[in-house]
Amino acid sequence: MKPIKYWITAIMLAGAGIAGAEDGAAILKGQCSSCHTLAGPAPATLQELWNRKGPDLFYAGNKYKADWLEAWLQKPVRIRPAGMFYADHVKAGADGDEIDAGTLSLHPALSAPEARAVTAALMDLKGRSDLITAGAYTPGTLSRSSGEMLFDKFKGCLACHEIEPGYGGLSGPEVYTAGQRLQEDWLASFLRDPHAWDPKIFMPNKHINETDARKFIDYFRLLSEEGAQ
Repeated sequence: MKPIKYWITAIMLAGAGIAGAEDGAAILKGQCSSCHTLAGPAPATLQELWNRKGPDLFYAGNKYKADWLEAWLQKPVRIRPAGMFYADHVKAGADGDEIDAGTLSLHPALSAPEARAVTAALMDLKGRSDLITAGAYTPGTLSRSSGEMLFDKFKGCLACHEIEPGYGGLSGPEVYTAGQRLQEDWLASFLRDPHAWDPKIFMPNKHINETDARKFIDYFRLLSEEGAQ
């Protein structure tokens, strides 16, 4: 049975107002800071990158969509099939390298009030806002075939990212949920210059122009819509 203090806190968080954000900040500091950077900066050396246990959160309010984040925190699922640093989580298999699931740990799930509070706190973390242009992305349309050509043949992204479960690379985050997870203006900025956000990240800078960045985001949105059906 949970203590009375828990239920009092749950009632206070139900509105997810200022008190919720404050309590969420306390949860972040007490439970999340050992794996996530909450104040920045991003890793400046390869050693720091290899030691990263979870994604940086000091710009979470610019990166994630709040409704997705609140739901995911209650039922977390792995977005990077091979973990943050894939070399630590692969083993030799009959057909080549395969994920060693035994080395991967599950993200803890939060209660609904906790997830609401933590989401409110994360939305307040707006690091590197100088890299974002509000309204940079304007919605368009793109066919599945055109998106796959852009994603795979033109940029070679399929080697690291899945475009549907079980199809694509495993070392990077899946992109078939990117349209649900990520804010479009952040995506536009990140696609154009990923190293401005994460200087030592393994993702290459493809110097994607604004037109192709919009097409990528249209494609991610299409994949997310297909997955939701």
